[in-house]
Amino acid sequence: MPALPTSNRIVLASRPTGKPVSENFRREQEAVRDLAEGEVLLQILYLSLDPYMRGRMDDAKSYAKPVEINGVMEGGTVARVLRTRNAFFAPGDIVLSHSGWQSHAISNGSDLRKLDPNQAPLTTALGVLGMTGFTAYAGLRNIGKPKVGETVVVAAASGAVGSAVGQIARIFGARAVGIAGGREKCDYVRDELGFDAAIDHRSRDFATDLAAACSNGIDVYFENVGGDVWSAVYPLLNDFARVPVCGLIAHYNENRPAADGYDQLPAVMRSILRKSLTIRGFIQREFADQRPDFYREAGAWISEGRLKYREDIVEGLENAPDAFIGLLEGRNFGKLIVHVAS
Repeated sequence: MPALPTSNRIVLASRPTGKPVSENFRREQEAVRDLAEGEVLLQILYLSLDPYMRGRMDDAKSYAKPVEINGVMEGGTVARVLRTRNAFFAPGDIVLSHSGWQSHAISNGSDLRKLDPNQAPLTTALGVLGMTGFTAYAGLRNIGKPKVGETVVVAAASGAVGSAVGQIARIFGARAVGIAGGREKCDYVRDELGFDAAIDHRSRDFATDLAAACSNGIDVYFENVGGDVWSAVYPLLNDFARVPVCGLIAHYNENRPAADGYDQLPAVMRSILRKSLTIRGFIQREFADQRPDFYREAGAWISEGRLKYREDIVEGLENAPDAFIGLLEGRNFGKLIVHVAS
């Protein structure tokens, strides 16, 4: 039997103050130990990079524990089984796992889901057919609840979650308006994904352009960003509008109050009361029982060409920190994935 491999990994070296920097990460190597009964050794093929990871870098109370200092950065992965002492898995099996930023990992099998490489590209298990796609599906279906003819607006519309939100909204019979940064991303959202309109949040006329695209107001706003985008959206919300809050990427790096000191909360609360708004944060795992529906429906939509996706593949685990920092700055275009091994 071949010798056990050495695992390359990226750990959290220090907690960031504001924006993460390369010094917050450290590359290490660790010898892989022998397997215990029931365990499998995984070789990581692909690693998903997602905005939620920024929150895990802080030592703050949240819906999940933070990554410990000197701990492996967490993340979803697609992996190959190299060795096994678990009767349910065989060498060569391809699995979805949550192994984090490393080249090899050991699992007891409880967190693994077998993938069929012939059914869909492996990377889709981390994107459109994975957590990000399901996040869009679950938030829109359970909280947004768009009706035929309503207007659905989504921020970060060219990203992994936002792009799926708009397309699924159209499948449900609603009108989709996407917000993205820059002409290239807006053209992609409108011309390739089929949104009814795409608005550039970098434009000086952003608020005016958004109001023109939503002349009948906004019935569902899928929140991924916060910040100035939210400020332009919330005056346009119709009575009984629904706001699934999925992410707040504009605020993830904040470590002090806004410079102008303006407190928007009273105005927002008045709108919630006056317009009978529903604003609800969610984590996709709340709706885990709906995953079979999602896999079935999303798989059919992709086959029919109704649900399209774009992936931004970065080569090499060593490039994960810079790619992640770029994700928080909006440098990626599509679902961001690191290709760790062939």
